[in-house]
Amino acid sequence: MHQTLSPPIGMSARTELARHWPVILACFATAIFAWGFGFYGQSVYLAELRRAHGWSISVIASSTTVFYLSGALLLTRVHAALDRLGPRVVLVGGVVLLGGGAILLSRSQSPWQLYVAAIVMAAGWAATTVTAISTTLALFFDSQRGLAISLALNGASAAGFTVAPFLVTLSSRVGLAGAVTDTVLVLLALLIPLILICVGRPEPHASARRTGEVVADGLPVLPTSGQVLRDRRFWSIAAPFALVLAAQVGVIVHLVALLLPHLGAHGTAIALSITAGAAMAGRLGLGFVIDRLHQRRVSAISFASQAVALGLMLALPDQPGALYGACLLFGLSVGNVITLPSLIVQREFASRSFGLVIGLSTAVGQLTYALAPAILGMLRDLAGGYGPALVLCMALELVGAAMVLRPQFLGSRAV
Repeated sequence: MHQTLSPPIGMSARTELARHWPVILACFATAIFAWGFGFYGQSVYLAELRRAHGWSISVIASSTTVFYLSGALLLTRVHAALDRLGPRVVLVGGVVLLGGGAILLSRSQSPWQLYVAAIVMAAGWAATTVTAISTTLALFFDSQRGLAISLALNGASAAGFTVAPFLVTLSSRVGLAGAVTDTVLVLLALLIPLILICVGRPEPHASARRTGEVVADGLPVLPTSGQVLRDRRFWSIAAPFALVLAAQVGVIVHLVALLLPHLGAHGTAIALSITAGAAMAGRLGLGFVIDRLHQRRVSAISFASQAVALGLMLALPDQPGALYGACLLFGLSVGNVITLPSLIVQREFASRSFGLVIGLSTAVGQLTYALAPAILGMLRDLAGGYGPALVLCMALELVGAAMVLRPQFLGSRAV
């Protein structure tokens, strides 16, 4: 196995990307798998398990809540696992656990089995998503770390128009259990060798060796979880993104159930593809210019655009064209809402604190949005429709847009 070295200080961004592009490729493929089965797949599981067993939406959605809550407890330790075991072991172990848990969930015959499978999946999710991917890339990239993260996390969007629609279509033919099992095994056979080949063993990053960097840039080094959690700058990122992710995750988990009565199986698969394709296009387009933009303002615009999309779904539920358009508008920001916290943290915190801050921020977000699928499921069951749930999600998006821009939520350093 070849050993990948960090570029020397001063190496051009172009050379850095040319040297380490295999790591981006492996992280991109890992993101496809992780978001395919751990994020977008949740919407498929909900609809198919309800159809197969007749379980209530709130019961099934509660297993998704268990999945996210369990994963959040593990996220704060991902950076330590990467330091101790290395990125290859963490990523490979993560995809195996996530895939195995998805198979168990798809074969559940009783609601309690959903929760056992959700806990297994949670361990894999923590080791394969934003914190693991962003921290892995931080070991290899310096001058264009933001672009590397954006490119790799496009795999999350690709999952929405590859894995999720494929599961919807295949489930209608062979059932959920067969669809998930076959897809997991095929993708693991491809993904595990890719990770082992493309992800080398990095040396300490160049930026970490610059002892004067923190003083020169005025960026805080926060070596412990307690210091991070007491920092107002941290909460100015974590809090608004947690609210918006709650709305975004809740909508996506329920999206198949929401759209299926209006669009049918084929139309719903198209809508999922539109949403995910837009997420990839939005993230990729923004990735090339985000380092030159005010990232908090971009975040607020993204949040507000999702609120508009949800309003369109609420106002015109029986118009296929409007639903497809709403999925397009909503999707344009789905990827960026996942990526932007890493980019803001990179700009506002020292490199040595990056993994810890991202892990804690992601954990706060996941603890918050873990409740969203169950809450939206209960609202839907009580109201007999998704109207109140959509209104709640719109409110969370708009509150998040206001919070991310308010200066009193920031620390001493102006943004």
